[in-house]
Amino acid sequence: MNPIVIIGGGASALMLASLLPPNTATIIEANAKTGAKIQVSGGGKCNITNRVMDPAYFLGEEYFIQPALDLFDEKMLLEWLKKRGLNPVIRKGTQYFCPQSSKEILGIFQRECSKQQIVLNEKVIGVTRKGKGFEVKTDRRTLNAERVVIASGGLSYPQLNASDIGYRIAESFGHTIVKTAPALVGLTLQPGEFFFKELSGASTEVRITVGEKVVEGSLLFAHKGISGPAVLNASLYWEKGKIEIDFLPDVDWDTFVRSEKNISSLLPMPKRVTKAFLLQLDLQDKPGKKLTSSELERLKSLSRYCFAPAGTFGYAKAEVTKGGVAADEVNAYTMMSEKEEGLYFIGEVLDVTGRLGGYNFQWAFSSAYVCYQHLINT
Repeated sequence: MNPIVIIGGGASALMLASLLPPNTATIIEANAKTGAKIQVSGGGKCNITNRVMDPAYFLGEEYFIQPALDLFDEKMLLEWLKKRGLNPVIRKGTQYFCPQSSKEILGIFQRECSKQQIVLNEKVIGVTRKGKGFEVKTDRRTLNAERVVIASGGLSYPQLNASDIGYRIAESFGHTIVKTAPALVGLTLQPGEFFFKELSGASTEVRITVGEKVVEGSLLFAHKGISGPAVLNASLYWEKGKIEIDFLPDVDWDTFVRSEKNISSLLPMPKRVTKAFLLQLDLQDKPGKKLTSSELERLKSLSRYCFAPAGTFGYAKAEVTKGGVAADEVNAYTMMSEKEEGLYFIGEVLDVTGRLGGYNFQWAFSSAYVCYQHLINT
């Protein structure tokens, strides 16, 4: 009988196995190695966490997210890493990254998890209740476990063996799965915006409004549509319908209309982007002071450019999966199922998704810590 079986070998699983006492956990991972997503995240640098940590940066229920962040916040995480020889560095203002590469944090997890049993290249097929414990069936064997932790992640990165096993196990025990979708992902275009594709490679600062949510950052024009940090964060909140993009978030129009410089020199965008928009608006590239009131209004429409994306770039390009196991069916203070004693859910498999900037890793680590506390105290 295995005391604890952890399904999945990603960030939340590795943190939990690191925290637990020796020889108490068995990790079952479908890949040939653990931490595959950690290795490729943040361009191989791994954006571990963020100095500004708050439930407002997550899509999910605050009452469910806050307790985990309170119990194990970014400061505690950084201290835990520091004690193990890793001192993350701040980049992009508030984001903590590995100094050299993601191999540094993976090295810590490999050392810490060596005290546990790790089973690789093995896929879990299902979990059933057996007496006071559980039966975990894989494509190779059947394991008995006193308690089971689902840390199987979401559907993004199918090339890294991402699967829906966590959701299927949850459903088999009566859990509700909030509709899943690719998140932190680029958006594809309707024919009206196909001219964006001709701007591939260009980037500009924008403010995007999706419903009541507003995100800021850079937008990258791509062959398939639009991407970049602002778009990826906006995708967290978009399901269907229109979004509004302010392509001119900091333009001083009073100064603009008195200037003798041409529009393409005045607007804070790459000139080829400005010229493409001028073509669409049927405007000549001329001095700001020579614009008629009608022409000025047309130009100002770039501050509230509305359109409905056609869809997303899909799971293969998505950083994470939004949706998942419904939060109101999991105890926020233990991560244990409210429907099945001894069954736990941590990390991305839950209906909690953060913005770019280390929020999803922090959630993985914080939820794992909450689970750990309950496992060792019961």
